[in-house]
Order: sequence, then C-alpha cells, then structure tokens
Amino acid sequence: MQTRLQEMKETAIEQIRQAADAQQLQDLRVKYLGKKGELTELLRGMGSLSAEERPVVGQLVNEVRGALEAAFAAKQDELEQALLSAKLASQSIDVTLPGRPIPTGTMHPLSRIIEELEDIFIGLGFEIAEGPEVELDHFNFEMLNLPKDHPARDMQDSFYITDEILMRTHTSPVQARTMLKKGGKTPVKIICPGKVYRRDDDDATHSHQFTQIEGLVVDKGIGMSDLKGTLLSFARQMFGENQQIRLRPSFFPFTEPSAEVDLQCFNCGGSGCRVCKHTGWIEILGSGMVHPRVLEMAGYDPQEVSGFAFGMGVERIAMLKYGVEDIRHFYTNDVRFLRQFNRG
Repeated sequence: MQTRLQEMKETAIEQIRQAADAQQLQDLRVKYLGKKGELTELLRGMGSLSAEERPVVGQLVNEVRGALEAAFAAKQDELEQALLSAKLASQSIDVTLPGRPIPTGTMHPLSRIIEELEDIFIGLGFEIAEGPEVELDHFNFEMLNLPKDHPARDMQDSFYITDEILMRTHTSPVQARTMLKKGGKTPVKIICPGKVYRRDDDDATHSHQFTQIEGLVVDKGIGMSDLKGTLLSFARQMFGENQQIRLRPSFFPFTEPSAEVDLQCFNCGGSGCRVCKHTGWIEILGSGMVHPRVLEMAGYDPQEVSGFAFGMGVERIAMLKYGVEDIRHFYTNDVRFLRQFNRG
C-alpha cells in the first residue's frame, strides 16, 4: 500500500502541474481528494493491514494529502496569475491620455468679505461677538430704544414666530447682550457679523435674508471723532488708501446723533458718474453715538461713559468692491459667477 500511495502521489502531482485551466484542476481535485477519490479508496483498504502497518500507512496518507493540497494551491495561484496577466495585456492603459480634472471649490465672495472685514477690525483692536439668529423681541427692539408700537419698527418688517420671538432684523441684539454680560465694565469694543432677516421683496438690491456686520465701542471719552476715524481707516483698508468718507445727519432710534456714511465714488473719484448718480458719493453704512437710553438699559451710566455704533450690509460692501449689480447673484449658486472669485 505504501508503494501505491507513493505512485499515486507522483502521478497526481504531475497531472496537477499539467492542468491547463481551473476546470481541469477541479476535476483532478475530485479525482484524488473527493469523497469517492483514489485517496479515499486507499484509506478504506487500511482495515486489512496489520496493527503495526496501520500507523505507518496513516502517517503516509496524511503526508500525501498535504502534498496534494499544496500542489493544488500552488497551481491555483499560478492559473489565477496567468488569467490576470492575460486580462491586463488585453486591457492596456494609454498613459498619454490627460487625467480627469477634479473640480475644486473656492471661498464664497460674501465669506471672503466677512473675513476681510474681521481682519481689518481685529487690527483696530475689536473683538468678534456672536448671538442667536432666533431672537427675543426684548433684545431685538426694546433694549435698543424701540419699545412696542414704536413707529420705527415699521422700517424693519419682521418675521415673528410668536409675539415675543422673531428672526432678528439686525445684529444689534448682540451689542445689547454683550453690554449686559459686561455688567457695566469698560471698554467694550466688538463687531457682530451674522445673518439677519426682514420681510422684504427680493430684487436687485434687496433680499429677505442678508448679512450684516455691526460695531460697538463703549468707553470713557468716546466721541464722533473716534467714530469717523475708525470708519475712515476701515474705508481706506477696504477700498484704497486715498479713499474719503463723509457723514450726513440721519436718524436711528438707538443712536443720537446719527449719521449716514458715504464713500467717495471709486468709479469717478468724486466728479460724478452713473454709478454714484452724479453725486460723487455712495452710501455705505449707518452709524452714530450710542443713545444714552440704550446705555442705561444695558447697565452703563451715560454721564460717565459714551460710545459709538455702526452697521453695514456685507452684500453692499461686496457689490461695491466687486462691481456686482444684482444681490441675487450671491445666493443663486451659479458656478459661472462664483468661479470669478477663485484666487487660484
């Protein structure tokens, strides 16, 4: 039996080496190692062996089985590798073809303007403050000298959720919250960037949702000269070193005195053109000295401290800086428009 096992091993290994494909290899596996295979048949004949021969033959059978399984595994790997090589040869890659471009995004122009404004005011010693977009009427209006039924509320037609909760109409509530948090301590020097909401008809210059940045300074001895100097520095850093501004009297319930701030027309240099409607100036933001009543409600003594505040629309700044004529371009996600602001 030992001789038969050895002969079968040699024959099987030779046939395995000569197998041309996976099917032939599987047939040989069944022939030699299957339930009715030759090795199984030899095992059934071990009952006729003597007690001394059985362990010797049993060990030899295990060695033969192991050798055959190793031969099958090696041939299987060989056939798979040959198949892969043939497949690669038939599907060659043309390395001269250009690669597929991967489109990359860029910072949105409004985000870029916000970042530039933050850098400018941080350089002037301001800190950034934030607050909720869903606001209480108390902070959005009453703390800013706009009690209920005040006629100036009509200027900011609001999205009310309940009688006392609304979508904020400006970022000024952040100023009120910050002053309360300070508990009457000075200095306060913050800017408040964020989204605001008003019931407005969307057109080329208006949107029901837009972005504001407001600023607040409260300390001893603050005057209109500080306000003008701060805004002039901002205008020159944003629009050019030779830029000029002017302040025109205006009215806001939370500032007194109040002023609209105009920027010298960058298109004509102040001589008058279509862009500035032949005035030489372009309105850019609102500002003023913080109303004494607002300081009192926030815990400050208007006899001891004073302050100034200003607010600007980010979209307005972006439209002026980039020459954009329609505010809706910032929200329609038109790739052709956004691609113009890719610094790459």
